[in-house]
Amino acid sequence: MLSVEDWAEIRRLHRAERMAIKAICRRLGVSRNTVRKALASHEPPRYQRAAKGSIVDAVEPQIRALLAEFPDMPTTVIMERVGWTRGKTVFADRVQQLRPLFRRPDPSQRTEYLPGELVQCDLWFPPADVPLGFGQVGRPPVLVMVSGYSRWLSAVMIPTRQSPDLLVGHWTLISGWGRVPKALVWDNESAIGQWRAGRPQLTEAMNAFRGTLGIKVIQCRPADPEAKGLVERANGYLETSFLPGRRFGSPQDFNAQLTEWLVRANNRQHRMLGCRPLDRWDADRQAMLPLPPVAPVVGWRQTTRLPRDHYVRLDGNDYSVHPSVVGRRVEVTADCDQVTVFCDGRPVARHDRCWASHQSITDPAHRQAAADLRIAAQRTPTTAVDAQVERRPLSDYDRLFGLDVEVAAA
Repeated sequence: MLSVEDWAEIRRLHRAERMAIKAICRRLGVSRNTVRKALASHEPPRYQRAAKGSIVDAVEPQIRALLAEFPDMPTTVIMERVGWTRGKTVFADRVQQLRPLFRRPDPSQRTEYLPGELVQCDLWFPPADVPLGFGQVGRPPVLVMVSGYSRWLSAVMIPTRQSPDLLVGHWTLISGWGRVPKALVWDNESAIGQWRAGRPQLTEAMNAFRGTLGIKVIQCRPADPEAKGLVERANGYLETSFLPGRRFGSPQDFNAQLTEWLVRANNRQHRMLGCRPLDRWDADRQAMLPLPPVAPVVGWRQTTRLPRDHYVRLDGNDYSVHPSVVGRRVEVTADCDQVTVFCDGRPVARHDRCWASHQSITDPAHRQAAADLRIAAQRTPTTAVDAQVERRPLSDYDRLFGLDVEVAAA
């Protein structure tokens, strides 16, 4: 058989050197028919081995008959029905080739997204220990959001998956975009909502949040991860591309590294789009809704009466408050970064949010103020009370108990 090198050389000599067929035959030592075939063929010669029969050919009619009646019959059952006792791999390969001929085609549909239409959301729990302070480490959740049209990826680590922290994460990412998508797609995260009696029901906090933004929240049906496949793939991308080889000093360090990496991630070439997410982001944002004139109320909000020990509890941690407002009602607010306590509209405590658990966070100024107030209370003199008490004669008590009668009788 003529080699590819000889085929290429024959064509070069004839086309470039203008050599005759007889001259080519003398130079290369090949026959005229070989030269003519090489000049007539516009593709290089390929070696093709003659097809040999397979040991499965003898039972293929039986396999076809079974698949025609039962297209989904397992391969092992087909082997048993036809009495196959030889190699399993060659038999399974033939069944795999024949099965699509008897199954009804069920093609999947590629979903097309309009600009600004929706954003898919999910929680990713990175398999990496993050120092939380006070000698504790943990794996806090990361809120991941992916825009359907541009595939723009945004993410932020939050302290917990509870509703206050989850909505703070939403607003952090959305306000950073400067626009609001028309719909958010979520699974059955308990802080978002659940399916009950065949109907989706959002939590009160999520309804208040979406009402302020004027958007829709779409809850996927249970056990339907394909409904939010974009964000599921984004979670895998974060785990394989962002996480490996990294070390984190704190949740804040995690978010700083994540923010830096997301810039590169949104500038990468997206295989499905054929462009970068950044190339579509402007059109995506322009089709979104404007931010509401009043920001939604997110984060922790609670009201309590400050006890004598002048500490308030939030998410399992205690935070000191200025003792001057002991016994009065205070309002505790918190986001992912800070805890603030107000009394009559003025701040009486401000602390960095503690991501560890079961800790007491004390402001030295509050400790000193409490010590000063205790000393002042001890030094306050006690005012003597001048009370006039009537003194009754003892004979009145004798008459009350009948003692005077007994004495007279004696």
